[in-house]
Amino acid sequence: MIRILTAGAIIVSLAVFAYGQVQQGRPNAGFSPAFAAQTRAPALPATPVSVSVFADDLENPWGIAPLGGGQFLVTERPGRMRVINADGTLSAALPGLPEIAAQGQGGLLDVAVSPGFAQNRTIYWTYSKSVRGGLVTAAARGTLSQNGQITDVTDIFVQDNPARNGRHFGSRIIPMDDGTLWITTGDRGAGDSGTLVQDPETTHGKVIRVNADGSVPSDNPFVGRAGNDLVWSSGHRNIQGAAIGPGGLWTIEHGPRGGDELNQPQAGLNYGWPIVSYGINYRGSDIGQGIARAEGFEEPVYYWDPVIAPGGMMFYDGPYADWQGDLLIASLNPGALVRLKMQNGSVVGEERLLTDVGRVRDVEVLEDGSVLILTDSGRGQVLRVTPG
Repeated sequence: MIRILTAGAIIVSLAVFAYGQVQQGRPNAGFSPAFAAQTRAPALPATPVSVSVFADDLENPWGIAPLGGGQFLVTERPGRMRVINADGTLSAALPGLPEIAAQGQGGLLDVAVSPGFAQNRTIYWTYSKSVRGGLVTAAARGTLSQNGQITDVTDIFVQDNPARNGRHFGSRIIPMDDGTLWITTGDRGAGDSGTLVQDPETTHGKVIRVNADGSVPSDNPFVGRAGNDLVWSSGHRNIQGAAIGPGGLWTIEHGPRGGDELNQPQAGLNYGWPIVSYGINYRGSDIGQGIARAEGFEEPVYYWDPVIAPGGMMFYDGPYADWQGDLLIASLNPGALVRLKMQNGSVVGEERLLTDVGRVRDVEVLEDGSVLILTDSGRGQVLRVTPG
């Protein structure tokens, strides 16, 4: 099942060029710092990598999670979940999922495995759900039986305020050892009005924190005060990447035309969308107040302009020393595997790899130090990337 790509695809890297354009009301987007705590990082030296096809013939694969024993769960956006075996062969679609509303950017999205999977066989996933009035982002849990059926399915989160469009669902889900889960949402394509995103009572454009049964953790920031008890942080546009790294949760979200953001969301804080942004509207007009930062809103750790259209991400913890502690990010547009060199919580260098494989949707770092990436197309693949 494994085949090696052509020599031209074996060693690929693109030096990051200096973005020098000045946008109205925004700092220079070149290598000079936008502000003291953020670096517009220079290009890193090219990393030689080998690439092979681990699995293929997937329809718009979206999320991947290790099951152990060399097997993985993978989602396909039209609404299927499959097992990838250690030899790269695919199972049939696993029965038992709820109805998936595969419209526009929506469908079956992320998948994750419980930290106690070996004992409880619990898995989690996010998806777009049809409810009265439109579509919402939802998260569910179920039990994966030994014979490949999903049982005991129950929703643990259902977004409020449905919208009829098929945009900006998010969404990543991360189960933690303490029994809580992180769930990320999008603004559902609300444009620059910001009514729901900036409303602390809604779950639009938020980081959500729930218990495994869907109840509210007692130490969430809005418990006992004004705001939705499930909300951890707010002011996000469309979070499609999340990972646990130094200091806890990190997220990455789509900006509009410019302004993709890397954040480390903190309890109860507001990250500004759509009042402030490092991007502009697609037609060229200003976002919100037409400024990139303002008092009361948190700055991103890093931003991109032009965008990378981020997907999933993961911190590298493997034997390849040059990548240790770096952040690997899927890029949908222009398409690449993006590596950020991290130092004391800041970005000090950036590399673009695999710029010829198309849209990259998710990233999974394996114990042997290789990396699996999902390519998002009607004939999507899982590629194994080995650095060095």
